[in-house]
Amino acid sequence: MSSPPLVGRDQELARLLGVLERARAGEARSVLLAGDAGVGKTRVLDEVAARAARDGMTVLTGHCVDLGDVGLPYLPFTEVLGVLAGDPRFAPLLERHPVVDRMLGGGAEAARDSRLQLFEGVAGLLADLARTAPLLLVLEDLHWADQSSRDLLRFLLSRGVLHRPAGGVAVLASYRADDLHRRHPLRPLLAELVRLPAVDRLELRPLADAEVTRLVRALQERPLPETTVRRIVERAEGNAFYAEELLAATDTEAGGVPSGLADVLLIRFEQLSDTAQQVLRTAAVAGRRVEHDLLREAVDLPEGDLEAALRESLGRQLLVPGRDDTYSFRHALAREAVYADLLPGERARLHGAFARLLAEGPRRADTAAERAHHYRESHDLPMALTASLEAADHARRVGAPAEELRHLEAVLDLWPSVDPSARPSHEGGDRVSLTLRASSAAAHAGAAHRAVALTRAALAGVDQEADSELAARVRYTLAGNLITVDNLSAAYAHSSEALALIPAEPATPTWVWAAATHVLAARQVGERDTALRVARQALVVAERLEVTDARADLLISLAILEGGGRSSPEGRERLRQARDLARSSGNAPVELRALYSLAIGAYEAGELEECLPLLTEGLDRAGRAGLLSSVYPLEMRYLRLLVLYTLGRWDECLSTSKADGDALPAAGVYTSGPAWYVSLARGGLVEDDGPRALLEGPFDWMGTLVAGIVRTDAAALAGDAETAVERMRTTVEALTDDTGVRPDVTVRLTALALSAVADRAGELRTAGDEAGAAHWAGIASELLGTARESAERGKDREPQGPEGMAWLARAEAEALRATSGPDPEAWARAVAAFDYGDPYELARCRFRLAEALLTADRRAEAAVEAAAVRETAVRLGAPQQLERVDALIRRGRLTDRPSAAATADRPSPLTAREQDVLRLLARGRSNRQIGEELFISGKTASVHVSNILAKLGAASRGEAVAVAYREGLISAEPTASG
Repeated sequence: MSSPPLVGRDQELARLLGVLERARAGEARSVLLAGDAGVGKTRVLDEVAARAARDGMTVLTGHCVDLGDVGLPYLPFTEVLGVLAGDPRFAPLLERHPVVDRMLGGGAEAARDSRLQLFEGVAGLLADLARTAPLLLVLEDLHWADQSSRDLLRFLLSRGVLHRPAGGVAVLASYRADDLHRRHPLRPLLAELVRLPAVDRLELRPLADAEVTRLVRALQERPLPETTVRRIVERAEGNAFYAEELLAATDTEAGGVPSGLADVLLIRFEQLSDTAQQVLRTAAVAGRRVEHDLLREAVDLPEGDLEAALRESLGRQLLVPGRDDTYSFRHALAREAVYADLLPGERARLHGAFARLLAEGPRRADTAAERAHHYRESHDLPMALTASLEAADHARRVGAPAEELRHLEAVLDLWPSVDPSARPSHEGGDRVSLTLRASSAAAHAGAAHRAVALTRAALAGVDQEADSELAARVRYTLAGNLITVDNLSAAYAHSSEALALIPAEPATPTWVWAAATHVLAARQVGERDTALRVARQALVVAERLEVTDARADLLISLAILEGGGRSSPEGRERLRQARDLARSSGNAPVELRALYSLAIGAYEAGELEECLPLLTEGLDRAGRAGLLSSVYPLEMRYLRLLVLYTLGRWDECLSTSKADGDALPAAGVYTSGPAWYVSLARGGLVEDDGPRALLEGPFDWMGTLVAGIVRTDAAALAGDAETAVERMRTTVEALTDDTGVRPDVTVRLTALALSAVADRAGELRTAGDEAGAAHWAGIASELLGTARESAERGKDREPQGPEGMAWLARAEAEALRATSGPDPEAWARAVAAFDYGDPYELARCRFRLAEALLTADRRAEAAVEAAAVRETAVRLGAPQQLERVDALIRRGRLTDRPSAAATADRPSPLTAREQDVLRLLARGRSNRQIGEELFISGKTASVHVSNILAKLGAASRGEAVAVAYREGLISAEPTASG
């Protein structure tokens, strides 16, 4: 905690380091660093000072201290001078400026010096220091500076050290912006200083939520629950110190503000008058924000006294004015500290007052949540339950499922504590129906596991003999939620029970929906015939009963199950019909399922450009319905990024992912997967930054899939065959369903792992380790069998689309590379397969094709492929791929550009090809290994080696390398440790 990592200050740090760079170049600049208490000013200055010291600058730091009305004059400067006086290196400089030396001792001698002499002496000393080495002067907490220190600073920046010939000087001075009330003495000085041409102002704003999250996770070695991290981030509001304090209290505090932090926050509050404290206590009960009229009625003070108290609170920056005649606490934790300081009886009384005032005013729907809160805190539980139910209804009307869930859970919590006669009469007002409604809200809010838990609670409370329709509803709702969390066998069991509880005749909408859910579950567990039979039967009933949204849902299932599936023209026409039916019925979740199915069908057909308008339409519809965190919009977000990635629109993929990030629920982080694919290809992904986190907590199917792709490819790119295969197998095992059917992504994962396996087998074969090469060739054959089964059968027992078959073609080519070496025809097939629109994977296959063509001595064709790979790598910004293809071009002599040796000042006696051979000789390669790396025969390599020995007058390979080093024909290569 004493030295937290520096997070989220890249821009500010770059600006301050720029000031240091200018100081080292001989300039003099100053920056006034502003920010609220705890926002991280000292941490930034510490980082800058550490870097300045490493770069050879002299660093001096002085601190201002809050000593009330009896401040010590020149305190930060005497601290600086004391450091200089204690270092023998600076004794000659201090002797040249005796007036400064006397300032340290104080007393009569110092008093005889005029202020101007003193100021000139300090400026002269600092200038002399800067001539010795660039100088950084740091002054912290100017808001506590005494008048003499402020005057000296004014002199130094306006006429002193920044304005006289010297070495470079940088002056960085910090102050708390939230401490500067209207009459603070630092205000006029700051206004004066920022007008100076050599002085800039830099404000440290609160950290973004994502940055606070990084800080919290960096500070805590043990993993924290996501809910705990999120709560800390919300309460800290971008303040690094507050985040650290809240984190430190996670093990000891049940709630509220940690005691040490509360003491800090209450200091300024306790400096207010009694009346102002009373007003703030009342405002704290109202919440973070309070209307003026409501506060006036609650505090019951004369208007003049209230205004004076508010003016005092605003001047001390505890409150800030807002729109619509409101006030809010500057920071939520300050409000929490004041609230916690209330006596229990006082707190309940004020909550009751606010509840009554809100109830007596216009009963706007948006006050229901506030009324519920105040009634509950004032211990009026019946009124709290009624208001919570009103708030849930309002949240549902405005499309806010997360808020609806929160209020419904409050209702369920209060339910047993309220007498049945005092409970409100409400449609669906029994506990089971309310729990079922809460599970629906949870599903719509993206809290899939919470939805399952709530539906199980409803199932435990239902009496199926008294109400079989309700019992069926609970079961098919539970089945749908279990499908979302991939508990497929249990889902099928519950949907079967739901269908058995109610007869098909006389037909009812409940039976239709039970049947529609059973179709989904049956398809997921491989019961295709059952799914088709029930879907066709239920569609007839839905049409007869005119249950339009259920009819749409069944049409979607049939589009997937019948004919060529959702990627066929017939399937997509049926999906468009389902979309229109769902839209006419007003059932947004079913409409979203139709739009997602249309988009994924186009993707599976290889028609990527057609996907994007459908996904935009779907996400717009989800936004209007407040369902952006539900299952299909999350899938749409992932698919949108995947399409952008696949089309090579990588910058757009990254920017879209960044825009999505703040709105995603914890369960939706997997949607960033394609942005991680981009970062991996560009060499900028730290593997554990996100993918590993997807494997923590409850099992998430899509999260596991994304993590598996990223982590397998990362291992393959790093050349770690063992890890790549292990990650591929672990992922496939986790994603294989209860019936043993592997996921469609298996073919992609095996192809990625096979690339590392082929690399490893080739390395061993080149080194002469035939047994080792055979071992990895066997693994390659095994993995290829897995890939073939996955691609040719697919999840729905149908061959996969263009993407799946392209990955199979790559897997076939990689397996051949592992077992017998590069095969041009196999790689040509992979290139053709990826030509449907994935430029990066196409480039990766073309790179392997170029290698295979070189091995077959088809250099002209290899040059064409390599040039295409290079163009794609440059366009996409993929440096690793660019580096590899450039190395291939150089080794294969696929360009007319001369070698580095040929362009040196002294011409080399060796040809460009002999230079390549010489570099490999220096690495200890045999003739055979040289031939394989340069795509020439071992015999040709031997001829080149003989020519090198003759030209250099060497009797052996080792002597030739030694001569080459001595003559500067080759240079030493860095070692791995270097």
